[in-house]
Amino acid sequence: MKKNYIRWWVVFLVFIATGLSFLDRQVLSIAVIRIQKEFGFSDVEYGWVNTSFLLSYALMFTVGGWLIDRIGAKKGLGIAVGVWSVANALHGVMANLPQLLAFRFLLGLGEGACFPGAAKTVYEWFDQKERALANGIAIGGSAIGAVIAPPLTIWISNSYGWRAGFVLPGLIGIAWVAIWLLIPWRQKAGAISEARQDTFKVPFPAVLRQHETWVFVLMRFLLDPVMYFMMFWIPKYLSEVRNVPFEQIGSLFWIPFLALGISNILGGLFSDQLVKKEVSTNRARKMIMGCAAALTLAVPMTEYTSSVAIAIALMALYMFAHGCWITNYITAISDVFGPGATSTVVGLSGTAGALSSLILNPMIGKIVQEYSYKPLWIASGLLYPIAFLAFILLIPRLKPLFDRPEEIVVPVEVAD
Repeated sequence: MKKNYIRWWVVFLVFIATGLSFLDRQVLSIAVIRIQKEFGFSDVEYGWVNTSFLLSYALMFTVGGWLIDRIGAKKGLGIAVGVWSVANALHGVMANLPQLLAFRFLLGLGEGACFPGAAKTVYEWFDQKERALANGIAIGGSAIGAVIAPPLTIWISNSYGWRAGFVLPGLIGIAWVAIWLLIPWRQKAGAISEARQDTFKVPFPAVLRQHETWVFVLMRFLLDPVMYFMMFWIPKYLSEVRNVPFEQIGSLFWIPFLALGISNILGGLFSDQLVKKEVSTNRARKMIMGCAAALTLAVPMTEYTSSVAIAIALMALYMFAHGCWITNYITAISDVFGPGATSTVVGLSGTAGALSSLILNPMIGKIVQEYSYKPLWIASGLLYPIAFLAFILLIPRLKPLFDRPEEIVVPVEVAD
């Protein structure tokens, strides 16, 4: 019973970590209004600040995932949260643009390892019948962080100044690390999970040789720009196309992210329930992902409805579908790549998604400026079904790779 309690405490802490990651990255987007007034930064300079974060974030997704597969989730995720929490707190003492660029780059270095570390943690503590739900809870914190970031940052800034909006969450992250490192990690072994007394170092070239790796990478490359479109462009869309007053955008924009947080958990719960009913993991993950892809077909209707409420509901429907999709996508990676390469593949795919978004965001701006949002809504509805068809055709059956690890890897003891 004690062991069972500990593993859910672990996943709750990961939920907090992913929540902090989205909270910390969004503080600047809110505080920048006051920062620009104080320091006189231009919009172009602010754009370079965001690029600084995205570059290190994309890089560290892969590097961080590779490192975590080697040093273990406890040390790896602890270091990641520590780095980005210190970086976030340093934003509160910055005095010029070069410092802000440096601190933003450091923030991306830490946060890039967050989701690979979360996936690795879940794999080390949960078996196939509970892994999807645990993944849903773990990554669901990111949506909750996105929901609470605007009101919390505004309240802290109004009460204590914009610098406190960075320092206080940074201190919370440092406290999180102290609690995390106290967890008796070895208690995961035994009856509560699959026998994983040892994990294995899978050589990076061996991971790259698997066609499954590139299928998962391709899916993130195709789909992440849709999510970034929702995150970065919807407030502008509501203002310019729907004529929603600025003051009301904040009261509407949290709704889709709440749907995302709920579906992260429900998508995992539904998948695990299927596995417990003796449905294969291959069918369970793909059934939920297929249903999620089907739901996105309604998203293009956002362009044609005259009701703001219905438009928000369709955005929430997309976020709900994405939550179910991404939870089972990450769980499918762990089902295939196991303890030795899960973080590496999650990291590679995250890098692909970040780079794709970095490349396509300027194109999105050009489409919006010279045409309309219509092509973007159509793409948002079609890309998930396309990605799902590619998934089932290119990986007909999810099955563990490296099931004879002695041939390709070197066993090592899990790091404390």
